[in-house]
Amino acid sequence: MTIVPSGAATPATTPAEQGVGPLLRAWRVQRRVSQLELALRADSSARHISFIETGRSRPSEEMVLRLAEHLEVPVRERNALLLAAGYAPRYPETPLDDPALDAVRAGMEQLIQGYEPYPALVVDAMYNVHAANRGVLMLLDGIPEHLLAPPLNAMRLTLHPEGLAPRIRNLREWRGHLLAQMDRQIALHRSEPLRRLYEEVAAYPVPDEASDAEPAEPVPYFALPMQVEHEGRVLSFISSISTFNTPMDVTVAELAIETLLPADPATVKYLQSLMS
Repeated sequence: MTIVPSGAATPATTPAEQGVGPLLRAWRVQRRVSQLELALRADSSARHISFIETGRSRPSEEMVLRLAEHLEVPVRERNALLLAAGYAPRYPETPLDDPALDAVRAGMEQLIQGYEPYPALVVDAMYNVHAANRGVLMLLDGIPEHLLAPPLNAMRLTLHPEGLAPRIRNLREWRGHLLAQMDRQIALHRSEPLRRLYEEVAAYPVPDEASDAEPAEPVPYFALPMQVEHEGRVLSFISSISTFNTPMDVTVAELAIETLLPADPATVKYLQSLMS
């Protein structure tokens, strides 16, 4: 398994020329928080919050960061807020192949390799794949080369009609789950590149055979599974996503490790037989 650069555009941020006040107000409205509620959270006053939003008061660097924290503003956009307020960015954006992130890369490699024979991969905020284990490569067997060319994108691989889509037995249901997940991320990050990716994959045609027929007997799944065919067998997986706590770097903040947990004993037995 190798960490590879994605080469993808980073999520867009709002220009600093708009001023920090309108930007903070936009985040507050998006989070559905009143000026009074935000003031109580940030140990300030509604009057001061109002003055900041209208430009009558320039917030301190500490206040910008405090408000961003309580509004759950992503790290990349916190830098944009600081720039708009006239301060230097606080959070660096270190290339993933930089020696400074050796420990991060090594830790992720150990995690996804240790998860074998089950699939696991590392993606960024644009769902570009930076690393994958042998379980993922097994699922991608037979995918056309043009979909596997860098930057490898998990959403394109899954929903493209020449990708995994024809193999996913419950495609309509799983597709709806993925598009809803992307929609939530767009609301969180306000990313135009992510919205363009969403529009692209949402426009992919759904194969006629993707009927999502109900099984003869209900299966007591504890979460929505992805049911994918592999060499004549139907494998079922539950997706789990992990991120870093309190990241201080934009690159690290936007990384996520997705693991596919087998959803039934047959999938466990089959994957273990492949890796034995």
